[in-house]
Amino acid sequence: MTFRLTRSRLAAAAVTTVVAGALAISASPASADIDSGSVSGGGDFTNDWGDEGEISQSRYADSNATCLWQQILWAEGAEESNGTPYDASDIDGMFGPNTVHATKDLQERWPLKYVDGKVGNETWGYADSNLSFYDYAYEYAFGGKILRYSGDARTFYLVRAANGSYVFWEGSTNDNGNYRFATYTRRTCG
Repeated sequence: MTFRLTRSRLAAAAVTTVVAGALAISASPASADIDSGSVSGGGDFTNDWGDEGEISQSRYADSNATCLWQQILWAEGAEESNGTPYDASDIDGMFGPNTVHATKDLQERWPLKYVDGKVGNETWGYADSNLSFYDYAYEYAFGGKILRYSGDARTFYLVRAANGSYVFWEGSTNDNGNYRFATYTRRTCG
């Protein structure tokens, strides 16, 4: 019996290849929050960040999401590569070697499985356990709730907007009035 390649068999093979490729892509893990474009959540804010996408030196390294993470490092008093606590001046939205070092320091202090200097689901998820409700933010155009992040060294405030996106104030003291959405694809902080 000989195999003859007909147009219908060729078309069926092409459709099968496309469907198999689409299934393989959809089977890979993805974060709904990266797809939304910003650090976000819904429901109980104490479990918002466990499904966030990874930020690291190679993923979303220059972003407002990195600025938010750096504020967490500052609030936790994570150790910089020079042995001093993470400074407010280090919050620049660029995930460089100093941020990697401080992230590893924090991951070692927290009971995490991975100490790799990357902020993935486990690290984000542990961080959101330090959030607490502070106040409703009716006075803000983006609505939502004001939350407090309480680290080992400092506290800062942020907002979860009505649409679920997280908003933080640029500068660790929250006193200059410049707010930023914690987006993965833009860096407007620093």
